Amino acid sequence: MTRILPQTKSAPVNPLKSSQPLGAALAFLGVDGAIPLFHGSQGCTSFALVLLVRHFKEAVPSQTTAMDEMATILGGMDHLEEAILNLKTRTNPKLIGVCTTALVETRGEDFARDLANIKMMHAKELAGTEIVLANTPDFHGAIEEGWAQAVTAMLQRITLRGERVRQSKKIVILPGWNLTVADIEHLRETMESFGLKPVVLPDLSGSLDGTVPDDRWVPTTCGGTTVKDIEELGTSVQCIAIGEHMRRPAEVLQRLTGVPYALFHSLTGLKETDRFISLLSSISRAPAPAIIRRRRAQLQDALLDGHFHFGGKKIGIVAEPDQLYQLATFFTGMGAEIPAAVTTTGTSNILKKVPAEQVQDGDLGDLEGLAAGADLLVTHSHGRQAAERLGIPLMRVGFPIFDRLGSQHKLTILYQGTRDLIFDVANIFQANQHTPTPESFDPFRKRETTR
Repeated sequence: MTRILPQTKSAPVNPLKSSQPLGAALAFLGVDGAIPLFHGSQGCTSFALVLLVRHFKEAVPSQTTAMDEMATILGGMDHLEEAILNLKTRTNPKLIGVCTTALVETRGEDFARDLANIKMMHAKELAGTEIVLANTPDFHGAIEEGWAQAVTAMLQRITLRGERVRQSKKIVILPGWNLTVADIEHLRETMESFGLKPVVLPDLSGSLDGTVPDDRWVPTTCGGTTVKDIEELGTSVQCIAIGEHMRRPAEVLQRLTGVPYALFHSLTGLKETDRFISLLSSISRAPAPAIIRRRRAQLQDALLDGHFHFGGKKIGIVAEPDQLYQLATFFTGMGAEIPAAVTTTGTSNILKKVPAEQVQDGDLGDLEGLAAGADLLVTHSHGRQAAERLGIPLMRVGFPIFDRLGSQHKLTILYQGTRDLIFDVANIFQANQHTPTPESFDPFRKRETTR
C-alpha cells in the first residue's frame, strides 16, 4: 500500500494548490446563465479571477461581496444581500453560486440562515434566480474539494427530490475538475454515438470552450448545463461519476432521486476505457460503434509504438489527488516509474491506490527535493521554475496553465485521449535525448575518469 507522508513544514516554500473557492467558482461556471459570487474581500476574488482568465484566455464572469474591515468584525450579511440584489438587477442570472472564503468562514457566520432571510425578504425581486451556497474556506482542501462541494450544493438545492419516471437513454455525467473542455466534449460525443442522451454537470465544454456570442455581450456564463437540466436529473437511468472526489455528489444524487451511480477513478488508459465502453454498451443495449472500435485499435498501435520510450523512465508528478492517480496509473502502465509524487491534500482515499511507494502532501518545494534525477516533471505552469533549476523537461497539466495556448483543448481520456498522451510524452522524451558517450556504456570507464 502506498505510504502517505503528511505535511511537516510550517508554511509552503513554493505553493502548489489553488483554493477551494476557486474550485467551486469553476464548477458554477459550468452552468448556463450563472455567475460565481465570492463572499469575502476583493482580493480573494481578484486572485482567483486572474488565474481563471489566464488559464482559459476568456472573459470569466465573477463578483465579490467586497467585505471591508467593519463587515469583517460585525458580520457580512448586509454585503451579501447587497451583492445578490445588485447582480439580480444588473445581470439577471439564472444561478448565483455563493463561494465562501476564509475571511468569513473564520468568523463562523451562519450563511445558510443569512441566505434564507435574504430570499424571504426579497422573494419577488429574486424570482427566477437560484441561489446556491458552497461552504469553501481557503484554509481547508483545494480546488478538487471546492469543485465537489459546489456540485453537491447544486444537487441539494436544485434537483427535484423523489423517484421520477426514468428516461431509458438519459445519463448523468459528473465529471471531475481535471477533465478538460475537450475531454467533456469528447465524452458527450462518445455517449451520443451509442444513442444515449448525456447531461453533464458541470459542463465547461459549453461555457468555456472559446466561442463568442454572435450578437451581444453576456454578463453571465453562456452555455453549459441549464438549471432545468439540474432539476430533472432524477429522470436519468444512470449516473456516471469520474474521480473519487465526485463520489459524494453521486451519493447525494442517489439519495435524493434513487438514480444509481458507477464511479470511475480515471478514464485514461486501455483498461478503464474498456470498462467505460462496456457500461455504455450495457445501458444502450448496443455494440460499440465502428468509430469506437477503430479508436481502440489506434490506441493499441500507439501502445506498441510508445512503450519503447517509456520503459524505465522516472517521472515526478505534482497534482491534485485524482489527477495524480490518473497520471500515475497512465505512466506506470507504460513501464515508467514514479519516484516523486506530491499532492495538495493527504486526506483523499484515492491516494492509497496511487502506484508509487509514497505520496507527499506538500508543495513544489518538496518536488525539487524528491525529483532530482527524474526524466520528466508533470505539473501545472507554476512548476516551470523547478523544472528549470533541475534541468528536467516539464509537461504541463492541470490548473493553472497560463504560459501555453490550447491547454483546455487537449484530450486526456478514452482511447483517443490516451493515444494523444502517449504521443505527447514520447515526443518530449525524444526531444530531450542525450547523445550517448563511451562513459554511458562503460560504468568502469566512467568511474576512472571521475577520479
